Amino acid sequence: MRAVIQRGKNASVTVKGEITGQITEGLVVLLGVTHEDTEEDAKYLADKISNLRIFEDDDHKLNLSLKDIGGQVLSISQFTLYGDCRKGRRPNFMNAAKPEPAKQLYEAFNEMVRKQGVEVETGSFGAMMDVSLTNVGPVTLILDTAER
Repeated sequence: MRAVIQRGKNASVTVKGEITGQITEGLVVLLGVTHEDTEEDAKYLADKISNLRIFEDDDHKLNLSLKDIGGQVLSISQFTLYGDCRKGRRPNFMNAAKPEPAKQLYEAFNEMVRKQGVEVETGSFGAMMDVSLTNVGPVTLILDTAER
């Protein structure tokens, strides 16, 4: 699994003009699933993201996690994270998992984050979405379970 996480505030995702998820402070997580991913990968990312210390404390040091600040997650499925652009000019998405197993792992990830005590808002799996956020810092990180 691959996740691009952005520390944000006032983030939302809209599908066909309707807001499906929004947060006021926390992380926007763009989540991609590949063929070899398992629930263990989802568990690893859920734990890592919920406890990653990337929010500032009173001394302006990155010492606080989502759980410490009572932050939220806006989780958005994004198969394009597995786009391969090495050949030609059109990305190849063969490394992205098929929709059904990808959806199952995406939903498992969201539930595992909730079990960490973090509120999760979502986009709509497989839909064309408009994502809006204010990236604070900016802080943007990439996590990949294949690299742990």
